[in-house]
Amino acid sequence: MTDAKRNPREAARLLQSKRLFIFDMDGTIYLGGRPFDFAVRFIRRLRASGRRVLFFTNNASHDPVFYLDKLTRLGFSPSPEEICTSGNVTAAFLTRRRAGKSVYLMGTKELYRQFREAGIDLVNDEDGHVMAGRVPDIVVTSFDTALTYEKLTNACTFIRNGAEYLSTHPDFNCPTEDGFIPDSGAIAAAVTASTGVKPTYFGKPYRETVEMIGEITGEPKETTLIFGDRLYTDIATGRRHGIAAALVLTGETTLEDVERASEEERPDLLLDSLADADRLMFDGQEE
Repeated sequence: MTDAKRNPREAARLLQSKRLFIFDMDGTIYLGGRPFDFAVRFIRRLRASGRRVLFFTNNASHDPVFYLDKLTRLGFSPSPEEICTSGNVTAAFLTRRRAGKSVYLMGTKELYRQFREAGIDLVNDEDGHVMAGRVPDIVVTSFDTALTYEKLTNACTFIRNGAEYLSTHPDFNCPTEDGFIPDSGAIAAAVTASTGVKPTYFGKPYRETVEMIGEITGEPKETTLIFGDRLYTDIATGRRHGIAAALVLTGETTLEDVERASEEERPDLLLDSLADADRLMFDGQEE
């Protein structure tokens, strides 16, 4: 692990060698509705230098259209091609690997519409009510900010009766301006506690996400770097799949967490924030 404070030259060399920069969103470039000004500046300078940017979030409670609007309002000037979510990865898996299978979705209305637009056969309406006579082949749970006991009961019942269990992403908590709130992994843990069945997860740090990023960008792993605030999703994506991973301390993970982690779980690069990356790459250059 390279600590940018202790070894700035090595950190700068690592950053300068990359062409594609993948950014986690919440906790990395903003918190809730508050953008990090240094992140806006850094991403603007990356594009100006000819490098490529991809925004990837495990948060599937919103669809890419939402993130396009949000990132635009926060000053990041994204294009639609620069945005991907764990919902995209899960929907792609269902349409490519589980074509024709029916699904019970425990998620937000935005994720529901995203699945419908992908052509997935859903047995429930957007409020989680099961259509008469429908029994799903698959249950998908996600970060559902409108979670009800009915949805939870339906999901658990179908899984107990043999439905395959998938989850869009494993994050336990979602960072906000006011602290952390339960995320998809916490909801999945409740389902597992009730049924005894663990889901197949998508999003970061899983192989399907890395494969989709490669398909979208055409960029090799050797010239790609991922920034994030979680060891078990963002950093694990890089460490497991041969992509350089940089941890920022502006979200969920603390310095103490890094010090407690094993060598295999630590990032390639440790930064206080993206302001350090901006300084290391662009200090002394004209904008």
